[in-house]
Amino acid sequence: MKTQSQSPESAPGAPDTAAKGQLVQSLTRALNILSILGGAGTPMSLTAVAEAADLSPSTTHRLLTTLQQERYVRFDQEKRGWAVGLQAYTSGINFLRTRSLLDVARPRLRRLMEDSGEVVSLAVEEDGEAIYLHRVSGARLAQAAVPVTDRTLLHCSAVGKTFLAAMAEARVQSIVTQRGMRQFTRTTVSSLPALRQELSLVRSRGFAVDQEERVSGLRCVAAPIFDETTSVVGAISLSGTSRRMRDARVDDLGEMVKRTAAAITAEFGGRVPM
Repeated sequence: MKTQSQSPESAPGAPDTAAKGQLVQSLTRALNILSILGGAGTPMSLTAVAEAADLSPSTTHRLLTTLQQERYVRFDQEKRGWAVGLQAYTSGINFLRTRSLLDVARPRLRRLMEDSGEVVSLAVEEDGEAIYLHRVSGARLAQAAVPVTDRTLLHCSAVGKTFLAAMAEARVQSIVTQRGMRQFTRTTVSSLPALRQELSLVRSRGFAVDQEERVSGLRCVAAPIFDETTSVVGAISLSGTSRRMRDARVDDLGEMVKRTAAAITAEFGGRVPM
């Protein structure tokens, strides 16, 4: 008699679809609990965790004890509450050691270039200058229209003003004193009071603009990337000719850059300051 072959799912001992679904649901709930504890400033009671996770106390306790067995959470006897455990901390440290800003940002930079049709760059600040790590440009863009440079001063560039806006006033003054405020074009911000006013605007709208301040005919918009302490670790920018980046388009591109920078911040494990 011919027997019907069995699929792996229906073979004896193989988990059925419902069981797989329950495992995924339990994993999702456990990870949510871990995120809740990670965001708390102090150990949380079982009731508080259950309410935050929208779960019953019994289900919450079962998930917590499972996570405790793997050392992802711990129970603080003194404070009578649940908190993040050693294994979660170790995993987080390994992430910090192995993460790369460029690796995280690269796919987003490519997408931003495709969406905007402009040249996209990633920069970091070093010794009072902006250093460009990566640049993305589509084949149809005229390379000669956007001068390529490895570094630039901070007061005259969008990425530079992004970095300055996050610095304490004493450091801004120190950089200006050390590097000067050379006037490259007629629109270059070349005085400290004018720069302070410009940086205040950067902070309020969340992105910086270079109005042909480094190169005549070239405009840029830039936004910051933050780490887990809300410190600025990098900036991304869009660059294009003033003919392409007219006034009516600058704000839209600025918001586009800001959204991309926020997405990179999240993937990098950082936090955008509130």
